[in-house]
Amino acid sequence: MNLLTAILTVISAFAITFFLMPSLIRYFRAKKEGQQIRKEGPTWHAKKAGTPTMGGLLFIISAVITILWVAVWQGMVTNTLWALLFILVVYGLIGMWDDSIKIFHHQNEGFKAWQKALCQVITAMIFTVIYQHEGFWMGLGTSQIGWWFGLFIIFWIVGFSNAVNLTDGLDGLVSGLSIISFAAYLIIALIDINQPGYPEVALFCLSMIGTLVGFFPYNHKPAKIFMGDMGSLAIGASLAAVSLLLHHEWSLLVIGIVYVCETASVMLQVASFKLTGKRIFKMSPIHHHFELCGWSEWKIDIVFWIVGLIGAIVAVSWILIAG
Repeated sequence: MNLLTAILTVISAFAITFFLMPSLIRYFRAKKEGQQIRKEGPTWHAKKAGTPTMGGLLFIISAVITILWVAVWQGMVTNTLWALLFILVVYGLIGMWDDSIKIFHHQNEGFKAWQKALCQVITAMIFTVIYQHEGFWMGLGTSQIGWWFGLFIIFWIVGFSNAVNLTDGLDGLVSGLSIISFAAYLIIALIDINQPGYPEVALFCLSMIGTLVGFFPYNHKPAKIFMGDMGSLAIGASLAAVSLLLHHEWSLLVIGIVYVCETASVMLQVASFKLTGKRIFKMSPIHHHFELCGWSEWKIDIVFWIVGLIGAIVAVSWILIAG
């Protein structure tokens, strides 16, 4: 992939999202299809009720359109690309279904937990079959460990789709973090760009960066639109799939350190309360804890973005040194 192709990819994904997002926002406002705020959250979040959601609809469409036309132009329509698009689109549809239930029933709860988990697991299982069938099967970076790795793939994709979903609780937090995450994987793909499948992963990351940069002006505080579960589930699953296809699975624990900490805070909070009746944090996920400590949304966003950036730099540097 040359520089011109990379630039046009980013511009295309950015332009579609940035210039069409106002129309989507107006449509959702006209239909009164806005976010329902959970009662358990900080009380001051109530003013966000009614803010349009499902912004992920447009940035996913933008990414798919860009990926396809660039791939056709450059002769990069491969099974690697189809696998990534499958994860992006299907997890987006799972989130869209969940968001739609919340909107139409005017509630914050969509799918039942088991229904969402079942859809996520089935999709991850299909990706695992594709991953094995197409010869992507390398196993945790170096050694093949059979179906144990298949179970790992399912756990990895489902786990990180939910981790990003948990993180998406403040204006602009996930959109900013995910730009950093995809940029880190773009660099990793470019390091070994001659490896089979790596150019396609680079194209995917470029498109996601462009579309998320186009989305960010409408999503940062005060958000004009939220990405919804449609966006966050698709982003999390896509990051997991990218890490698998680049065979740097463990790097996501560092690049996605904020997602990991957010998820860990929920798990620790629930375990502590059930075992001792006491809470570790004022509220979980942990970004709400900092809100209740008096931090503004902007301060939390900036600090978490910096942490994510540091994690990305550490992971990329380690891969460069090790490689």
